[in-house]
Amino acid sequence: MKTGHLIHFSDARCMTAVADDSIDLVVTSPPYPMIEMWDDLFQKLDSAVKTCLSRQDGPGMFEVMHRVLDPVWQESFRVLKPGGFACINIGDATRTIDSHFALYTNHARILSAAREIGFTSLPCIIWRKQTNAPNKFMGSGMLPAGAYVTLEHEYILILRKHGKREFKGAEEKQRRRESAIFWEERNHWFSDVWFDLKGTVQALADAQDRKRSAAFPFELAYRLINMFSVKGDQVLDPFMGTGTTMAAAMAAGRSSTGFDTDTHLTPAIQRTARGVKPLAGQVAARRLAQHQEFVEHRLAAGKPLKHANEPYGFPVVTSQEKFLYLLVPADLIQTDATRFRVTHEMAQLPFTYSLFDN
Repeated sequence: MKTGHLIHFSDARCMTAVADDSIDLVVTSPPYPMIEMWDDLFQKLDSAVKTCLSRQDGPGMFEVMHRVLDPVWQESFRVLKPGGFACINIGDATRTIDSHFALYTNHARILSAAREIGFTSLPCIIWRKQTNAPNKFMGSGMLPAGAYVTLEHEYILILRKHGKREFKGAEEKQRRRESAIFWEERNHWFSDVWFDLKGTVQALADAQDRKRSAAFPFELAYRLINMFSVKGDQVLDPFMGTGTTMAAAMAAGRSSTGFDTDTHLTPAIQRTARGVKPLAGQVAARRLAQHQEFVEHRLAAGKPLKHANEPYGFPVVTSQEKFLYLLVPADLIQTDATRFRVTHEMAQLPFTYSLFDN
């Protein structure tokens, strides 16, 4: 199968290049309001941000910054198909303004705006970010009434446009079956707390690119795409940065569209695309190897696996995994400055075994 990937260097508050009801999934992480590294960007987009900052008006600045983002969520709702999902990675912010330290709840403000637009809010994921910082505590440390709880998590908000997605026709239903995830992955990925993204391979962009764009881990986008879309779907990232969502879509066999206003990120996006083939191969091999390990442990514990996966021939827990297979990019071509075309093939088993043949 083939997928297409398109970059728009334009403002996602007006995505006129994307038709109504044409996107299956949005996966994105916007600039975080009240995080100082994004102050200049928000001030360029709305002069009222600078006015609030000069007045030391924290609550006012928080609201104005979110009013900059609100049209993006409105546009995301417009372009999503009925039943489509929007997954938004956002962290809250702590900041001292005019000697007043406060928490600014970005996730709650976005949820409020999304509900006003018409999104249905679904249970979210808390991404517990691991840190090696030796001095994490905020405030006066050991003295009561002067210290603050550390802020070491972010949110992945999960929103849906209208009701459940309907899969119509034999071909669409088969694509859904082929896009299944392993039973053991379902139990892990659909947990409401994620702890394990720190060690994710980050071969897509260099450290400066990631810092400049605040890119989230590849694994985060890859999981969400596999959880909430099927092969061949259209994925949108309104804040594409270095192109992590695009890369995850390429690895998972989905098409993608991305928006960003910073044309200086073009070399970083191209580096991201060039790194997809080896990274996708590693991810697919790891998933298949982890399933092998799961099967070995389950059988050793005396628990049967009653079903067989047809493409690979190994046992699986449920009949819904019968047609599951993983895709990897076989060929990736950049057709012009803003377009990529990917040809996909089935990932091959990275090991030989006799266990699954028995």
